[in-house]
Amino acid sequence: MVFEKDEASSSSAHLPRENSPLLTETHRLSSQPKTFANVFIAIVGSGVLGLPYTFKRTGWVMGLLMLFSVAYLTYHCMMLLVHTRRRLETHLNLAKITSFGDLGFAVCGSIGRFSVDAMIVLSQAGFCVSYMIFMATTLANIINYSPSNPNPKIMGLSPKIVYIWSIFPFQLGLNSIPTLTHLASLSIFADVVDIGSMVVVMVEDVMTFLKNRPVLHAFGGLNVFIYGLGVAVYAFEGVGMVLPLESEMKQKNKFGKILGLSMAFISLMYGGFGVLGYFAFGEDTKDIITTNFGHGFVSVLVQIGLCINLFFTVPLMMNPVYEVVERRFCDGRYCLWLRWVMVLGVSLVALLVPNFADFLSLVGSSVCVVLGFVLPALFHLMVYKEVLGWYGLGLDGIIIVFGVVFAISGSWSSLLEIFSDKA
Repeated sequence: MVFEKDEASSSSAHLPRENSPLLTETHRLSSQPKTFANVFIAIVGSGVLGLPYTFKRTGWVMGLLMLFSVAYLTYHCMMLLVHTRRRLETHLNLAKITSFGDLGFAVCGSIGRFSVDAMIVLSQAGFCVSYMIFMATTLANIINYSPSNPNPKIMGLSPKIVYIWSIFPFQLGLNSIPTLTHLASLSIFADVVDIGSMVVVMVEDVMTFLKNRPVLHAFGGLNVFIYGLGVAVYAFEGVGMVLPLESEMKQKNKFGKILGLSMAFISLMYGGFGVLGYFAFGEDTKDIITTNFGHGFVSVLVQIGLCINLFFTVPLMMNPVYEVVERRFCDGRYCLWLRWVMVLGVSLVALLVPNFADFLSLVGSSVCVVLGFVLPALFHLMVYKEVLGWYGLGLDGIIIVFGVVFAISGSWSSLLEIFSDKA
């Protein structure tokens, strides 16, 4: 294991990092309620909007079982990172480890940091691809919806293509801002919009269910099991924030309890959202649940609010990507053309993916599994291998093997779904 303080810093001081805590100040440690809120903000995102469609595919009972299982495994692996960092800093007297990348470097040297960096780039860019798909699909549903014309065109092109290219120049401008400090407050606005939208959607779901009472399925086939796991993993992705959040907590010995309570609350909220969405529309549930609602004032307002939310969230989510690529290719200096290339790449991928939930499953099954399960268990095993008993060694080994197998099979399954939709 190696660690050098100067190489541990993964960004310039003026740039937000993948380890920058939300709702915190560097000079004041967080209380337990603020830590709870930070964990909530770090995890809850647009992935929840694909859960009702996932429950339609998997069945609602199987969906809930997968969701709660993934939540517990995610919590366990997050705590593995915390325990690994504590052992490195206390027992091995290494310099302060502030981020996931620092931990990777401390355990495995440059290859460890590269592995974490690569997964962060792919996952963050993947999130932004899903945001672009959501915005384009939602705008098409609001503006171009017509019962008599299920496949409308704009100048011979699908509305999704037109709206992605319409968003593109504005994203170039937002992503050109060297420092996004003054945009950080938008992350709070984004989560307020998310929570408000979820409440409105669940109320609409209950009212729709009471009117329609569609036919429901408790269990889907085994062929959709991997698909459902991928979406669930995506929905709980937030492992990159765990170490900085624990560092910013005043009573660090209670971090595990607060993290567990946060994960339990989020799991129940996700489960309720997914079940109610599927119960409301049954087999007619669409990949983005908000497109199932009519074009009334409240429904349109919620959809526009979510689009505005994600529009300003894209540059915030891309910032860790820029931090990594600029550090590796431009010696940490700001590079406009490299940022524009990354935005172009995200937009092109969004154009190629036909289905929102299918892409969630692909990102969750591949990079999120490696980042959230495989690397935490591997780092923990390498640091604790001399003191772990057979049970601990076996548990870490099982998580690693499960993660690798699931990443390969889940990615393959999700790619088949995506290409079959395109065909």
